[in-house]
Amino acid sequence: MTTWAAPTAHAPLSATVEVPGSKSITNRALVLAALSDGPSTIEGTLRSRDTDLMLGGLAAMGAAMDVDADDPTRVVVTPRPLHAARVDCGLAGTVMRFLPPVAALATGTVGFDGDEQARSRPLHTILDALRDLGADITGAGLPFTVAGTGSLRGGEVVIDASASSQFVSGLLLSAARFDGGVRVVHRGGPMPSLPHIEMTVAMLAERGVDVTVGDDEWRVTPGPIAALDTVIEPDLSNAAAFLAAAAAVGGTVRVPRWPAQTTQPGAQFVDILAALGASAVRADDGLLSVTGGGRLRGIDVDLRAIGELTPTIAALCALADGESRLTGIGHLRGHETDRLAALAAEITRLGGDVDELDDGLVIRPQPLHGGVWESYADHRMATAGALIGLCVPGVEVVDIGTTAKTLPDFPAMWAQMVGAGVAAE
Repeated sequence: MTTWAAPTAHAPLSATVEVPGSKSITNRALVLAALSDGPSTIEGTLRSRDTDLMLGGLAAMGAAMDVDADDPTRVVVTPRPLHAARVDCGLAGTVMRFLPPVAALATGTVGFDGDEQARSRPLHTILDALRDLGADITGAGLPFTVAGTGSLRGGEVVIDASASSQFVSGLLLSAARFDGGVRVVHRGGPMPSLPHIEMTVAMLAERGVDVTVGDDEWRVTPGPIAALDTVIEPDLSNAAAFLAAAAAVGGTVRVPRWPAQTTQPGAQFVDILAALGASAVRADDGLLSVTGGGRLRGIDVDLRAIGELTPTIAALCALADGESRLTGIGHLRGHETDRLAALAAEITRLGGDVDELDDGLVIRPQPLHGGVWESYADHRMATAGALIGLCVPGVEVVDIGTTAKTLPDFPAMWAQMVGAGVAAE
């Protein structure tokens, strides 16, 4: 078991953190570029495990991915006929949910598999939907195969996307290439992470795709996807842990290039920080500065739209003076791990008081102590442990390297922010 000694801050922070590109935007841009009507240049591409798996999966199916030797964040994507391949999904939900519809457009059989832990992630919704739209698929989860014929009938499909908005986005991203386009209707419980679907719709519209949005339904008209050169925004969800550090310890952390307008749900984290007691100011040049006083209030908040930020928010709540109630996040039980159970277990291990709800957590203030923080091969769990370690000496995070899923340089970036000079083992 490899552990990383989370650096503890002994003074208020003062740091500027350059955050690399958004994973969510990067992986959508790569899929759309591979299905477009010409070459697209993507600048600021996030290079992490998840995005490299997306690059690799699309390249395996035939798309040309030319990475600039001098700047690996600059990628020129040229569409090519899609063919049989093997796709490694790793633990990337976007790869395992966005690429099966692409594979249905290939000529030949595309096999999908991933990490052992990924084999328990829910995929039957997207696979059954593709079957209803005319795809030939064997399997209900990883590993599975898609026997493509070069086209897909498309049409109307009814799904329950209450477990993940990625099921809807996965269908919409490729739908303009389906013979009949698609009409996706959601019937089920409340759907999480709606801002991510809004991101998908906006990116399709930017490329000339006709998308109509109704109440729990989305319609894409068949037609070309225009090539589009893109500059990727910073990943606001990855920025959250660094901004949270200022709230937890005190002092100021700044993130450049914070967009004035964005479809990234991570932008809503600024409101969460304000509720906890920190302040945020965005300058005209895009520099976002978060300042904290080192004391945090408890909060009662529905996180359905920004569930991916729950580990960061829960870590702050574990350091707060009052009780917190986080709800609307039952779908997190199907993420990289059961994040609700994992957060409850790890905060409790360090002396915290946490109750699991059907759809959330109740976190009560208790003095915390050092100890081992399991990451469960989950990058958000690992960064949550690092955040608690800023205020609690002796926290040892297991497998900090799992942060490479979306942020390969996290340990060095974190140490530089703290000024501790600590590196991952």
